[in-house]
Amino acid sequence: MKILILGAGKMGSFFCDLLSFDHDVAVYDPDPRRLRFTFNACRFSSPHEIEAFAPQLVINAATVRYTLDAFREILPLVPPTAILSDIASVKTGLPDFYASCGHPFVSTHPMFGPTFASLANLADENAIIIKEGDHLGKVFFRDIYSRLGLNIVDYTFMEHDETIAYSLSIPFAATLAFAGVMKHQEAPGTTFKRHMQIAKGLMSEDDYLVSEILFNPNTPGQLAKIQEKMSELQSIVERRDSEAMKAYLSSVRENIR
Repeated sequence: MKILILGAGKMGSFFCDLLSFDHDVAVYDPDPRRLRFTFNACRFSSPHEIEAFAPQLVINAATVRYTLDAFREILPLVPPTAILSDIASVKTGLPDFYASCGHPFVSTHPMFGPTFASLANLADENAIIIKEGDHLGKVFFRDIYSRLGLNIVDYTFMEHDETIAYSLSIPFAATLAFAGVMKHQEAPGTTFKRHMQIAKGLMSEDDYLVSEILFNPNTPGQLAKIQEKMSELQSIVERRDSEAMKAYLSSVRENIR
């Protein structure tokens, strides 16, 4: 299959390495410097090169801020039968785009961002395949993710956004709260250092990505739950209520068991 990958960042390079030995792969990035280490694939820095390549599948690995712009740039240059796909963690605007673009599409979310996951070992990671989409496109990505040993879940666009509000918004918000009150430690303990590592990883992400994940319409409800549990904990600590603390810790252990 002829596959065009949009964006030569970490995820674009990952998919290029993954697919280039079994498929005819080209990577497009308007910044030619980002293509320096692209191996075993065509390197395109001009959109006009895309038309001659005539991809059968387009994998949009541009950053979330530019996902829709990247699609719109190449749309006139690819065959009408080309399957468009994205791997975005934020699907805002994509359902409407796909509904009007005139192309078959498939949308997935490999939930192993390069900040924290080891791309060489993904056995404990997950991937979401959106139910609305082209059958052959979904089969293609299901095969890829299965070969990587990922746990695959099928969600609608709406279910995806609800899940992301829970699985990303809560840890993002908790990490931001930790980092927001943090002070420099001369001799930090193990727990502090682990939280610090997570905070630094989150702060290395693109501001737009963090913002869009937190701007998910389902996020305010999750933040309200965090505030509720923090208020409960604060009250227990202020009262020095040992029995209430025991019950609180038991309920937390039950949640994470």
